[in-house]
Amino acid sequence: MREIRNLGDLNDRSRDQDKLALIDLGDESGPRKYTFSQLDRMANGAARGLLARGLKRGDRIAILSANRTEFLAAYYGAMRAGIVAVPVNFKFLRETIHYIIRDCGASLVFCDAEREDNCPGELPTVVFGSGGAKGFDAFLDTGSFESIVPAPDEAAMYLYTSGSTGKPKGVVLSHQSHIWVVQARMAGQDLSHHRFLIAAPLYHMNALALSKLACAAHASIVMLPQFTARAYVEAIGEYRCTSLTAVPPMIAMMLSDANAMAHADFASVEFLRMGSAPVSPSLLRSIGKAMPNATVNNAYGTTEGGPVVFGPHPQGIKQPELSVGHPHPLVHVRLVNGENLDADQGVLQLKCPAVMTGYLGRPDIRPPFSGDGFYITGDVFRRDEHGFHFFVGRVDDMFVSGGENIYPGEVEKMLESHPSIVQACVVPIDDDIKGQKPVAFCVLRAGSPLIEAEVKQYALAKAPPYQHPRFVWFLDKLPLASTNKVDRDALKARAHQYVNVQQGASMSSMSND
Repeated sequence: MREIRNLGDLNDRSRDQDKLALIDLGDESGPRKYTFSQLDRMANGAARGLLARGLKRGDRIAILSANRTEFLAAYYGAMRAGIVAVPVNFKFLRETIHYIIRDCGASLVFCDAEREDNCPGELPTVVFGSGGAKGFDAFLDTGSFESIVPAPDEAAMYLYTSGSTGKPKGVVLSHQSHIWVVQARMAGQDLSHHRFLIAAPLYHMNALALSKLACAAHASIVMLPQFTARAYVEAIGEYRCTSLTAVPPMIAMMLSDANAMAHADFASVEFLRMGSAPVSPSLLRSIGKAMPNATVNNAYGTTEGGPVVFGPHPQGIKQPELSVGHPHPLVHVRLVNGENLDADQGVLQLKCPAVMTGYLGRPDIRPPFSGDGFYITGDVFRRDEHGFHFFVGRVDDMFVSGGENIYPGEVEKMLESHPSIVQACVVPIDDDIKGQKPVAFCVLRAGSPLIEAEVKQYALAKAPPYQHPRFVWFLDKLPLASTNKVDRDALKARAHQYVNVQQGASMSSMSND
């Protein structure tokens, strides 16, 4: 395997540079196709353009855009120049987007035209797909470029994650950490024949890691600007995609879309990797019927710890369908339950080269590391007799809805900012498409006429859409556990009971009609 020294410079130039590297399906006029040579020149042009603008090694740039070729070119180009790339979740509210861009200290923002209005006004912008002086094409400084050789632990990118700590926090990831990820995923395999379909957003670890793997493996990418079931199905069939990576709700939505599936052709699919949310047995059965030629992998990873944690069993034992696999041979894994550092069920701790350097400028957050250097994931797993691991849940109350992490405390604070809501508790209920979705119990101020629809509208105006509660129930008071904290388990049980009653009433009404 060739030596890779810079995370933005993964292209093996000893291989065919006229091979198709990327098919970009985000242009309404038709697909845009780029060879490895063209993408390489664009990344070099971005690196040179940044330095021509006066940026220097260690500076930061933000990227606020849907998936497109220019996103990857700017991302790779920044890292080639030793500049830290900061992809930003454009689904956040403008206030949060501004916070992230300012918190990371960005000197410049790359964006698409649709998100330009969400960029902080005090920073210069470069707009993808736009002509004129502000456009990306005008920004590029065409020519050769010698990528910097980063120092040990030199930051390559910051990825922001939201959480129970309040404001999003920047995860600092080095060049070496994710070069190791690429090499670990490529080891012993020739992946160059693959066409990887990317529809998950590039501001997530999932899609970013896959794009880098494809580039280093000299494989091709088929890229959608965002996920829709119809576009996803059509792309698989038309471009003969061989490898898919998605969160389970994406696949569930695709399989449940009768119109999209009517003309589906999945014969080319060899591999499906799912992660970022729990997988259900019913979904796995549906995938098996729709993609009989595909090997399905239920994977696990975190932004802080990287996507390489588990893999196949070293003795070839078949992986149970709901397991995330056996610990990767290059990753040290343990389950901790109290003082027991080798439990069969407990909090997953891991140690490997992919682990983050730390959180950016957050002395208020206790670093999630054990005394002997293990990253503490906060995820609970159990281990079977063969060493296979199974996800159980979060130590805290976080749950995943459609691939997005939802922390109840954040949603509760937002709801309680309404003048008529005294107290709120948010819990998850199961959902066939999203995995789980939030519902809320609220205590109102005396005499308040607030109704469920108004609470939902308020939530949609104040937070990302995926956080809004799908059901809202009003109580005189919230039940307390023996600790005098809100009894979330009791409310979860009550929520499921209420939903079952409502669904039963709906079915009864339909039958009467």
